[in-house]
Amino acid sequence: MISSNGPLEDETCKRFVLPALAQAGWSTEQIKGQYRISRGRIQPTARRHRQERPLIADYLLEYSDGLPLAVVEAKRSRRDPADGFEQVKRYAELLDVPFAYTTNGRRTIEIDSCTGLTHEITEFPSPEELWSRYCAHRGLADDLQVALASAPLNQNVRNWDNTPKEPRYYQLNAINLAVQAIAKGEQRVLLVLATGTGKTLVAAQIVAKLWNANWPAGRRPRVLYLADRNILVDQPKDDYFVKMFGEAVHKLTRGVALTSRNVYFALYQSLTRGGNAEDLYKQFAPDFFDLVIVDECHRGSAVEGSLWKDVLKYFNSAIHLGLTATPISRKDADTYGYFGEPIYQYSLAQGIRDGFLAPYRVRNVRLDLDLFGWRPSEGQLDMYGREIPDELYGPKQFERIVAILDRTDAAARYLTEYLHKTDRMAKTIVFCQTKDHASRMVQALHNANADLVRQYGNAYVCRITSDDGDAGRELLDKFRDAATQVPTIAVTAKLLSTGIDIPTVRNIVIFRVIKSMPEFKQTIGRGTRLSLETGKYAFDIIDFVEASRLFYDPGFDGPPIRRLRDETDDEGHIVTTITEDLTDPDPDPDPDPDSGASLKQDQEHEKAGDQSQTVITDPDEIDEIRAQGRTYYVDDVPVTVFGTAMYVTEFEASGMRLRLVSVEQFVKGRLRELDLSPHQLLARWAHGQSRKELRERLENAGITFADLGELTGRPDADSIDLLIYIGWNLPVLSRSERALRFKLRHRKFLDSFAYDAREVLERILEQYAARGEEELDIRALKSPAYADLGTVVELASRFGGGAGLRSAIDALSTQIYEAS
Repeated sequence: MISSNGPLEDETCKRFVLPALAQAGWSTEQIKGQYRISRGRIQPTARRHRQERPLIADYLLEYSDGLPLAVVEAKRSRRDPADGFEQVKRYAELLDVPFAYTTNGRRTIEIDSCTGLTHEITEFPSPEELWSRYCAHRGLADDLQVALASAPLNQNVRNWDNTPKEPRYYQLNAINLAVQAIAKGEQRVLLVLATGTGKTLVAAQIVAKLWNANWPAGRRPRVLYLADRNILVDQPKDDYFVKMFGEAVHKLTRGVALTSRNVYFALYQSLTRGGNAEDLYKQFAPDFFDLVIVDECHRGSAVEGSLWKDVLKYFNSAIHLGLTATPISRKDADTYGYFGEPIYQYSLAQGIRDGFLAPYRVRNVRLDLDLFGWRPSEGQLDMYGREIPDELYGPKQFERIVAILDRTDAAARYLTEYLHKTDRMAKTIVFCQTKDHASRMVQALHNANADLVRQYGNAYVCRITSDDGDAGRELLDKFRDAATQVPTIAVTAKLLSTGIDIPTVRNIVIFRVIKSMPEFKQTIGRGTRLSLETGKYAFDIIDFVEASRLFYDPGFDGPPIRRLRDETDDEGHIVTTITEDLTDPDPDPDPDPDSGASLKQDQEHEKAGDQSQTVITDPDEIDEIRAQGRTYYVDDVPVTVFGTAMYVTEFEASGMRLRLVSVEQFVKGRLRELDLSPHQLLARWAHGQSRKELRERLENAGITFADLGELTGRPDADSIDLLIYIGWNLPVLSRSERALRFKLRHRKFLDSFAYDAREVLERILEQYAARGEEELDIRALKSPAYADLGTVVELASRFGGGAGLRSAIDALSTQIYEAS
């Protein structure tokens, strides 16, 4: 179709661009049309999610499978191709390609980032010409380097529909940059990719390109994949590497080294025995491996002087590839000091912006005991008759020095109430301070959810720690299974904080003190994966210990923007809510970077480990060691929830921004944008269609109706009354009061209907008072609350048909809102 303004963009592509590319020598396999760069940012709303438009390039030009060289943007023929200049530059930057083209079919502009030149061209370059320019720019000089860089990917890993699992754009960037670094002989390579963005696929495809290129020296590579937890070894081995390389994959366990395979997986603990026994890794020649992949490279092997670091030093001649979401830089452990600067980074913020990671909000819950501390009375004994040292104890000491059972019970009650309001079967991970604390949390949650425990048994809530052995691993497998409802709540200390892929998790509960940024990122990363199959597009964090203060830290790259803090009266009732800036108003002069990140804590799940001797100065670690000897258990201490705060993730056109406004100011600002008086707003709200449009507009602006009642302390009120109260400080009516006023003022309206029709309207009115304005919609009649009256079709017949029913409901709605 040709419009008066010339061919549309798709016509430009078909009539001009594709023939021009074919004439330049580009094959069909090398041209990827309508290449989807991003998925589109997800914006959670009150009852669903809204996904923004994805970034889609008209054409991506690849030299070989998975090796893009250029991106092409087409405009209709009568538009200036320069109109696509900024757009295609953005695409090229994201895709890490040096060449970009914008064309209207008659004129084509080339943007060459290698030379910095932009100029008009008469024909597209050929694949070989662009490849030659690309290699010169990337420093790929000899034939072996070129062959390795252009080696194809492996297509054996499949999606559920049996299509190849194609790497996303940022994964391709990481794969190609790493392979090119290896081709050029760089000995240390670091990739930093946010939790949930698929580091394992990246690692597997890097090995695949080495494998397909017969690197090094015309043979298959020998690769060692190192991690410190079984799940970090077994999951990548089984899900990716075995499918790609079959019997060439082998897992090393304690025993004799098998040297006939190519891709080896191993725990550090299996390779290092300690004592006088020969370490397993020393059964291999120091130059046996060509590539050592260090997963979660910020962890144990990063520490200087550790036995695990000795493994890396022994295989020093191999190229070392580090993978992490959370590099560290401490005096005793420096990811950058060992690997150098990362050759590629993909942040949590970018993953959320692209729509590949789930956005989230954080509910900050404060227990009064944590706010004010607890001090024993003089000579007070714990539950076992031991005198408790006379000190003021706070969150840093709770569960390590002093365990107050009622504190755990209060948190369990709060979590249970929260799940009652949201979804009791939503997969939830609770992070506790210690394994013992996790056990008591399981018991508390059992007691708080006795009805579901009777229905599902003890599997509804379970503890998963290293001490739980095979039974714990079986529970973890079930918890990870998207097809199972139970276990629903997994309680752990730290075992589930790293490297475990559980996309269905909807709630992350933090009940352990976290001062380490890597641990914080890893912990919340358990919820960032999307689960489109189960409808999980966002997740919630419930923070009991102010771990969310780390959102202030500039080292955190994906903060939620608004913090909603509830202020309470003396009886604990919420009286007002303010929105806070996440710019730390009182930064800690000593951020204590080592706290919460000790090697012992990082490896508490493993019994074998490091023998290195260090001088311990961190007060958190000192408390941990003190707790090993004795923890005082205290009962019968009153604990209440003092208040809650809620963070939500927001983005703006320029990216993420932090700001400070009150909820009232925020809502007033959005209402002012509507340019309506209270009367006009109420009139719009009264009619079903305009109410729907108004809700959507306000939700898109950031006003979450599902939370308005809770935030204002008036869940019994209509959303429109809460908006008018906040916007103009007018009195709030409860829905019951509105319904009563309607009956008093508009009885004649109801009496104008026959009995059977009036029965339906009175039921709608009753449900509106109990549940909310959603009942003033014909679709609500499908709910069980109306089942005894008949089907929607049968109810409509009482009004002479569907049009009559809609008209009656709209009139009822109008008069409800007139009753003010």
